[in-house]
Amino acid sequence: MQRRSRGINTGLILLFSQMFHVGINNIPPVTLATLALNIWFFLNPLKPLYYSCLSVEKCYQQKDWQRLLLSPFHHADDWHLYFNMVSMLWKGINLERRLGSRWFAYVITTFSLLTGVVYLLLQFAVAEFMDEPDFRRSCAVGFSGVLFALKVLNNHYCPGGFVNVLGFPVPNKFACWAELVAIHFFSPGTSFAGHLAGILVGLMYTHGPLKKIMETCAGIFSSNIGYPGQQYYFNSSGNTRNSPPAYGFRLSPEEEMRRQRLHRFDGQ
Repeated sequence: MQRRSRGINTGLILLFSQMFHVGINNIPPVTLATLALNIWFFLNPLKPLYYSCLSVEKCYQQKDWQRLLLSPFHHADDWHLYFNMVSMLWKGINLERRLGSRWFAYVITTFSLLTGVVYLLLQFAVAEFMDEPDFRRSCAVGFSGVLFALKVLNNHYCPGGFVNVLGFPVPNKFACWAELVAIHFFSPGTSFAGHLAGILVGLMYTHGPLKKIMETCAGIFSSNIGYPGQQYYFNSSGNTRNSPPAYGFRLSPEEEMRRQRLHRFDGQ
């Protein structure tokens, strides 16, 4: 395991500050575990970024399939980690208390793998269509694709309303697409295909067969999740018998870290 070189990681400090501001006890368990896993791999990466990032050339052509597992949980720098994990914190609190911890863990695991697969298919298709081999070598790392998929879910369960994208009010149902374009043009170095893959995976869950397939694989899935002082019944449809407790986090969608950065590396 390669330890990251010592230094002042301002983004990591701010992330810990945000987590303690919310309150560790107020962060649902799967969300907290996801944050901890990403932080751990940032401080103790299993491999250097060049050997963990995801590309058609490295993953498909060279059969290095472990990159599908490594790439979502490795980040280029502390700011990359910070923006992604603050976004995960907000999305996780909202979605985990709606879906339940077991199903949310299932969603995170499935989305982490499937986003990488869709990314590879997109890059391969563009490379073939445009006859441009550089798309096969374009290498992506980070949790942003999964976050875009979770954002599709969050907007699906909380329809209506508007978010502010570059000063323009955008309906929630179109926010993912607006942010996809905005991030691509105003944040150089981000992976358009990685973010698009996340949106497509989210749509496969909300409007396609993915949710049914997951339910079939898991069987009839339901769980009783106990939070301090009260117990709630959750299932994959997001329905609850009792309203879940407020977790005290008040980050608005407008502040949701649209600057998530899925860095790209040239795999030459």
